[in-house]
Amino acid sequence: MDTRIGLGIDFHRFERGRLLVLGGVEIPAKRGLAGHSDADVLLHAICDALLGAAALGDIGQHFPVTDPGYEGISSLDLLRRTVALLAEAGYRPRQVDAVVVAEVPVLAPHVPLMRERIASALGIETSAVSVKATTPEGMGALGRGEGMAAWSIALIQASGGGPGT
Repeated sequence: MDTRIGLGIDFHRFERGRLLVLGGVEIPAKRGLAGHSDADVLLHAICDALLGAAALGDIGQHFPVTDPGYEGISSLDLLRRTVALLAEAGYRPRQVDAVVVAEVPVLAPHVPLMRERIASALGIETSAVSVKATTPEGMGALGRGEGMAAWSIALIQASGGGPGT
């Protein structure tokens, strides 16, 4: 059985006047993340991990910031579209592990809902989705609260009938 692993990483600066959306969940915060879409740094890292596992390029290749059709789009929609791209290539998501790095806000209370929304978009059990958060302990741009970063690893498996089989 063909299984593959991919790694994704993403960074976004904070910007006043925007909502903070992480893992498809709106988080109460003074600032959101700057970006063409809803700037969900966590879902962007997951999309890249999935695309990388299938050797399908990256999120910018499939959903470019130069395309006005993606302006303000929900990253949950981008994640669902990524799953469709995987299916076309003969793969399906099996597991995702991710970590958000940010000085603020506290994310732990929101993690259960993030996991549910990610799992639903991926078509997998919530138990196959891990989301963690850590702080950079004041180090660097992230430690100064200038933005957020996320890393993700994804496991995909050939689904049968496509090129991945």
